[in-house]
Amino acid sequence: MLTILTRRRLFGALLAAGLWTASALPAAAQDRFITVASTTSTEQSGLFARILPLFKGQTGIDVRVVAQGTGQALETGRRGDADVLFVHDTKAEEKFVADGFARKRHDVMYNDFVVVGPASDPAGIKGTKDVSSALKKIAAAEVPFASRGDDSGTHKAEQRLWQAAGVDTASASTGWYRSTGSGMGPTLNTSAAMDAYTLADRGTWLSFKNRGNLTILLEGDKRLFNQYGVMLVNPEKHPHVKVEDGASFVDWLVSAEGQDAITGHRIDGEQLFFPNADKAGS
Repeated sequence: MLTILTRRRLFGALLAAGLWTASALPAAAQDRFITVASTTSTEQSGLFARILPLFKGQTGIDVRVVAQGTGQALETGRRGDADVLFVHDTKAEEKFVADGFARKRHDVMYNDFVVVGPASDPAGIKGTKDVSSALKKIAAAEVPFASRGDDSGTHKAEQRLWQAAGVDTASASTGWYRSTGSGMGPTLNTSAAMDAYTLADRGTWLSFKNRGNLTILLEGDKRLFNQYGVMLVNPEKHPHVKVEDGASFVDWLVSAEGQDAITGHRIDGEQLFFPNADKAGS
């Protein structure tokens, strides 16, 4: 027959075990997450705030976003510090795959870039549909232009556009070309403060509230097309990558449900991103 002391000890042990079990199970559930290195445009446009709760509600997987310029996000993936990359520089993404850091990339969605600037338009670019002509006018007028300068997808696209226009921004001697070294939102803030021109992705522009005198002055050139892609980091390079849950996120993004969620992200009725995962070769 158990003594009172023995019974108390047994009860305490069972109680402790019960408390551990009750606390451990929710913690395990909360620990189910993946890390996605993505662009500042997907974060600052509000896209993730819309689509990630939908994904988590269906799968129970939490997505922790590291918002960086695309160049930085790709380096994060190369180091194995992310499970999935969701970025927008197709050539750099294809090299990421070619180098073995991902097995495949998938097209997810697109939008476009726009050139914004002060409504007074001192360079006189309003009305043109030719981005090269517009950039030449900005350079010739030596009016302020704010560049992200952060190795992002937007920055790389901007640099390609300057090169195509035959303008060497590195040799700009009067200081009209300003590099902010920051994301799209802060760069737009700088542009608004300086009445400067800048290249912005439409998604961030539509969600940007502190516009001041800024307005869209050029849009519609086919060279302003902006494609986004997604990749699962290769576990052969980094065995700790959460392959199953990461693949679930990639598959969801390119599924009909994920594509519909992207379509549904609108600001004042205007769609920010256009899904295209079902196009040939994606």
